[in-house]
This record gives sequence, C-alpha cells and structure tokens, in this order.
Amino acid sequence: MANLLQSNSAPGAPGNPLNWSRADKDAIGTAHSLSSQVWYTTAGGVLTEIYFPDVDTPQVRDLQLIITDGLTFFHDTQKDFTYQCTFPEPKALSFQLTSQATGQPYTVVQDVIAEPGASCLLVRTTLQGAQPFLDKLHVYALLAPHMAGYGAENAAYRVSTQNGDRLVATRANYWLALGADCGFGMTSCGFVGINDGWTDIIANKRLPVWNYDSAKGGYVALTAEIKRAPGQNEFVLALAFCIDEATPITQTSPNNALTAISEALSYPFDGPALTYSHLQAFNQGWKAAVPTPFVPKPGTTGDGDSLFNKSRNILLAHEDKTADGALVASLSIPWGQTITDLACGYHMVWPRDMCQSAIALLAAGEEDAPLRGLMFLASSQSADGSFHQKFFIDGEPWPGDCSQLDEYSFPVILAYHLSEAGLLQQFDPTGMVLAAARALIINGPMTQQERWEELEGYSPSTLASNIAALVCAADKWADPTTAQFSARIR
Repeated sequence: MANLLQSNSAPGAPGNPLNWSRADKDAIGTAHSLSSQVWYTTAGGVLTEIYFPDVDTPQVRDLQLIITDGLTFFHDTQKDFTYQCTFPEPKALSFQLTSQATGQPYTVVQDVIAEPGASCLLVRTTLQGAQPFLDKLHVYALLAPHMAGYGAENAAYRVSTQNGDRLVATRANYWLALGADCGFGMTSCGFVGINDGWTDIIANKRLPVWNYDSAKGGYVALTAEIKRAPGQNEFVLALAFCIDEATPITQTSPNNALTAISEALSYPFDGPALTYSHLQAFNQGWKAAVPTPFVPKPGTTGDGDSLFNKSRNILLAHEDKTADGALVASLSIPWGQTITDLACGYHMVWPRDMCQSAIALLAAGEEDAPLRGLMFLASSQSADGSFHQKFFIDGEPWPGDCSQLDEYSFPVILAYHLSEAGLLQQFDPTGMVLAAARALIINGPMTQQERWEELEGYSPSTLASNIAALVCAADKWADPTTAQFSARIR
C-alpha cells in the first residue's frame, strides 16, 4: 500500500478558495478508447479542467509549469509567455502548446495526449534554446486539484515509492497521482495562496523554501521540481486517476493511479514505426474512430479536411465512456474564473445540444454514436414525455431547471433522421416520440425558457423546432392516411 508521508504537514488550512479556469478553450482531448476514462482541456497556454472517470466530473483545475533561473526571472506559464496551440495530427485530438518566454531566450513545447490503455494524461515537454542557458533553468510542475468537482476539503501527500517520490491528491474515494520519467527533486504540498508553490516561487521571487509533505482539508496545490540531468531538455509528466473504495478492513488508496503512472512511464512517449509508443497508439485510435467517414468533395474545405476531421472528433470526444450515448454540451465551465467548487458547467447533458451534436456526427459519417445518443435520451425521458433542461449523465437533473420546449423537440428530430437513414437497427423509438409529441402539444406553444435560457414566451427558435418535431412525428409515427396520432398521445 502507498506510503503517504504526513510528518511535515503544511499549516494554514483551508487556504484561499480557488475558482475554476476560463471557459474559452483552445483545445480538448481524450483517447478514443473505453479504457482511458480521462478528458482534458487547455486555455491560455496551460492545461485546464481535467475530467475523470466520466465526462461530467472535473478533478483538476489546472496543471502548469513554473520556470526560473533562481535569480533574475520567475516565469508563470499563464502570464509570462506568448503561446500557440497547434494540432500536429489533424485526424487525432493530440495538440501541441508552444510557449515563447517573454524577455528570455527560451521556448517550451508541450505535446499532450492520454494513454489509450489507462486513465492517464501524458505531457511531453521540450525546452528549446541555447544549452548553457537551459542548464540554468529550474522547472516546476504546479497542479491544482479539484477532486470530485470540489476544491474544498482536498488533501495532498508526497508518496515515497521504489521509483522515487510521487505526489497524490484525494477527496472521498477519488485519487490522482503525478510523476515524471526523470523523477522529482524537491516537492511540496501546500494550501493555495498561503504556502503553495506559486506563492513560494512566483510571489516571493525565490527558489522554493517550503517542502511540506502533506496538506489536508482545504484548497491544496502540489509542486514538484523536474529532476533534469545536465543537458536534458525533454521530460514526460504523467497524471493518472483512480477510484478506490474503502472497505471495513482496508483504507482508500492511490495504488492504482500510482501503478498507471509507473506503467505509462515505462514505455516511450514516441518511437519508431512498428514499435509501441503512446503517441502512435493515441493517433491510431483516432484515425480508426469512424470506420467509413463522410469525406467532403475535393477542394470543398480548403485545408485538406483538417477542420472537418477535427470538428467531428471533438464532437465524438464529448461522449461519455460508461454512460453510452451521453454527449455533454461542452468540456468547460462558463465564467469559470468567478465560480468555485461544484458548478453548473456545460459538462452536462442538454438534450437540445446533444441532439445537434448527434445529427452533426450522423452527417459526418458516424452511425453508432447518434443511435446510442437516441437510446440514452429515451432512457432519460420523464414519465410525462418531457426532458429535463440539463442533467448529469446518470440522469439526475440539475436542481431548479426550467422547461425548454425545444429540448422536447430535438430528440424527435434525431429519431426522424436516424429513421430516414435506416440506422435505427432494432430500436423502436415510437414510445419516446409519441410521449414527446404529447408533451409538446400539452405544454406549448409558449415556453418557460427559450434556447438562450433567459426569457419565457413565444420564441421563434423554439416554435420552429416544435413544429419540425411534430411534422417529423406525424410523418413517421402517425396514421399514414389521416396523419392523426394514435390514442397513445391523447
């Protein structure tokens, strides 16, 4: 069992409340694999919310680097660099962050993927510049956990293993673990704004002084020095997750996350063709994501279909890997800089947004995900035929949601498109369609909220979707002679 060091605990609990990160993401990613239940995002040149074990549970606020020469500059990746986010492989959701230091002659390049076989994020970092200058740099990883969607009541520990020190964080039965292929030098677990790594290095403009081995009961941050050998300009960070339930005779433990780190770091990030590497496996998974994709006519897109392929894969990435068919609206939290702890982010199911994503995927050649989505919505429909405004992937609605009639309509429209395409297989959506049509007739035409979720009344957008849904229902599921719905709708 992991040895959680606690002899030198950080004072100052609970620390300062830490909000979520900005919502205008530059990229999102996940492995196209059911075994890798981790999703990640980036904004402003750093990794932002990271989700596990499902697409609606954020576990991390951000992961960034701090770089200093120890004397003249102390660089925060979010503030002291100009960055660019690019996509080296257009058919995959790998991305690359290139950050140029302001006023100093070095560049940081980060390649970000997930290990397809485990819930483990991998970040390969390359420092570029003159070698004598790079050898003077001290590089630190700074991680802000928000386990189970909460920054409060987190705990962080240094763990001593046979492979060197690792850092872990937990809340309830959720765990994360952070390691590096070259190992860590100094490490510290502190409270945000009190004695965390950012305060120690950036705010105080010094090499770190604090080296606490635990911080319990608050908003915590984990700091680790990258143990680079002279001349070493490349390293790989691994961030793994697990759930471990306590039993009457055992405590909850990060062992599975620590094992995932050791396994991931035992294989190369990239390597020659025909040999296993994480990057090749990641890219290959996405290239095979849609067996018979729709291909735009030559010359239509102007970029070799790069934007088209990326857009399709981004939509695919928003589907959960345990709740089949659950497509969340967005891996982001609107106005995240002003919101603490569990928030009503866009990482939930809105039936309207979900159906629009499913129909777009259908147009892009994906056949299975739209049908899974329809079946998911059918199982999430309320007894009166309505759909909640927004809900978690387990079907639990967000408290106080409002009725939006277009969200009753879009599942009917999705069912129509799948029927027209001959892709319903043996699934019969008749009951769902008629129940939704009944709810529209009884509750319309005025909606409690329109699609922007601000006003009640007669919304042209909502009315259009309602009319379209009733026409679709009548065309496919009404009496073909009279166009009347059966008695089931009355």
